[in-house]
Amino acid sequence: MQKSQSSFSQEHELAYRLTEELKRTHPLRQLFWECTLNCNLSCIHCGSDCKKESRVSEMPLGDFLPVLDDIRQHQPGVRTMVHTIGGEPLVRHDILECGRAITERGFYWGMVTNGHILDKALMKDLMRSGLRSISVDIDGTKEDHNWLRNNKSSFDRAYNALLCIKNTPALAWDVITCVNRRNISRLDEIKNLLADAGVKHWRCFTITPMGRAKENSELLLSDSEFRMLMDFIVRTREEGRIMLSYGCEGYLGEYEGRVRNHCYSCRAGLTVASVLSDGGISGCLSIRSDYRQGNIYSDSFWDVWNNRFTLYRYREWMKTGPCKECEVFKYCQGNGMHLRDENGRLLVCHYAKLQNARSER
Repeated sequence: MQKSQSSFSQEHELAYRLTEELKRTHPLRQLFWECTLNCNLSCIHCGSDCKKESRVSEMPLGDFLPVLDDIRQHQPGVRTMVHTIGGEPLVRHDILECGRAITERGFYWGMVTNGHILDKALMKDLMRSGLRSISVDIDGTKEDHNWLRNNKSSFDRAYNALLCIKNTPALAWDVITCVNRRNISRLDEIKNLLADAGVKHWRCFTITPMGRAKENSELLLSDSEFRMLMDFIVRTREEGRIMLSYGCEGYLGEYEGRVRNHCYSCRAGLTVASVLSDGGISGCLSIRSDYRQGNIYSDSFWDVWNNRFTLYRYREWMKTGPCKECEVFKYCQGNGMHLRDENGRLLVCHYAKLQNARSER
């Protein structure tokens, strides 16, 4: 059921006030560590710099741990979540040692995996090393998943990983699906596949025109398809069989509060930071354009986090182009940082896509 205009406005105002408070206090709640650029797949939608054989050496664990010590010193008693991200984090030879070290320092440890090499034995080792949360990619039925992941055995391996994760106690987990023009017509099939497998929490993302996805029209949803996805998420949440949410992609106008458990705000630089494989300090790792604010090899991480993220926290500089006179800028704040190129140009406006789709009806 669609919310009344008054409750809709109240939720937006509360979300706006929370965001303003976070700009001031910016507690670090999630830290993403790009622990490797190596990957065992070559997905056609990858927006990062990951390769099967990376030319960039992995950051030694000993170089990353001082960052955690720095955070712990300035946020005593706060258990920040540290996500190991790649590439594929499980191809890193010392990933278990990394997890143990993160856990021993009082942080929660999580990861996102393509599931290609995750089996029961490795799952047990990960849990013994302190893993607390994990997300695995299932991008459709077998044919569509294998196409997107560019590997004929990818679906079977990811599904096996899903079963290993599902049968592991004391673990927070969900499934991530990248929705594209090829799989959007089969969303109900994907939903049934996941629900039958015992999935309780599911997140859908759409693909940004960056990296390998930049020139591939099959990956990018049209305006009407994007609205179709929003309607599907609303219906699925109302059914209650599986809790589906849209990722933290952008401001969604009338769908805010209906496709996520909260109203939109980009938390990059507010509660989320990342350490890139070369030591760069940035917002979340979805940001592929260069918005680095420092480097752990030359700067104090905490000093950078505390003093140099003005670009992320105060967004008036984004009021150009389509954002200049936008009626919802107060709530959107220029959309996600990962949707801006190096020159600050907005690559995708979710609100505009929904408005365009409405006018096409």
